[in-house]
Amino acid sequence: MNVLLIGAGGVGLGIASSVLSQGANVSVYATGETAKAIRENGIKRTGLFTHYSFDNIRVFEEYGEIPKAYFDFIFIASKTTANKEISKNLNENRDILKDDTKIIIFQNGFGNDEYYLKYFAKEQVFVARVITGFTRPERHISEVTVYTEPILLGSLQNENPEVLSEIAEMITSSGINCEITCEIEKYLWAKMLYNCALNPLGAILDVNYGKLTENEYSKEIMNSIIDEIFDVIRASGYATLWDNPDDYRDLFYSKLVPDTYNHFSSTHQDIKRKIKTEIDSLNGKVIELGEKNSIDVSTNKIIYNQIKAIESDFR
Repeated sequence: MNVLLIGAGGVGLGIASSVLSQGANVSVYATGETAKAIRENGIKRTGLFTHYSFDNIRVFEEYGEIPKAYFDFIFIASKTTANKEISKNLNENRDILKDDTKIIIFQNGFGNDEYYLKYFAKEQVFVARVITGFTRPERHISEVTVYTEPILLGSLQNENPEVLSEIAEMITSSGINCEITCEIEKYLWAKMLYNCALNPLGAILDVNYGKLTENEYSKEIMNSIIDEIFDVIRASGYATLWDNPDDYRDLFYSKLVPDTYNHFSSTHQDIKRKIKTEIDSLNGKVIELGEKNSIDVSTNKIIYNQIKAIESDFR
């Protein structure tokens, strides 16, 4: 099995290490210092579960260097801000894909598959729900920091996820549980509820997840975000794992946030590094669907605009 990884962050390197450990042939598209680090040091997975180290990883810095009709799977694990460019580049260089190559999107947010569906058939485009915590302490190392539930693979276009069974089995055999599901949308919306409530507000207030639950004002904001998202889910014809926002909040405040009390969001980390965040695929997607279906998403919009205002100072 030949895999091309695009997006060599903590998640990408962690997933790549997992399938490498089970015999997959993985190449990486990367540039600059990241490409140099992987060429010189290979790829490593540390932290929770089995540690792995792989040398002699093939790295491409130009799409023109990539072999034709070679890859069975493309793993997209970049920041969501790169989807427009990546999907366009894959389309312009589609001869690197086989006729039945599958694209699996390992990203935050909802609707990221839409960029790729502009160019590729729905039978080729799949998504993953990843709530395992991966960090990148060095450019070639993925550290598994948190594990709560399996990685899930599926299709938002009602395609049969069985074609991803081999990938799921490889990741599971590497030590991180991974499953396929026909209900991926429910789990992606579960993650959206969590991320949209916590990520931007934690970045704006410069606090960890736990602190947000200890202030009545931040709790009121999060509760309103959650209410709006449930309204959007229903109006858009989607579903999630809870019947109503109160049932979700019971779990959110009793378990989900306490289990990740000290965590600082990826949005917070991006703001600190002064780079663009993934807010458009998080609260931005809620706003898009809300406005499309005439749902009040004013709290999400205020939070979204605050993050955008902070980003506007970044060069």
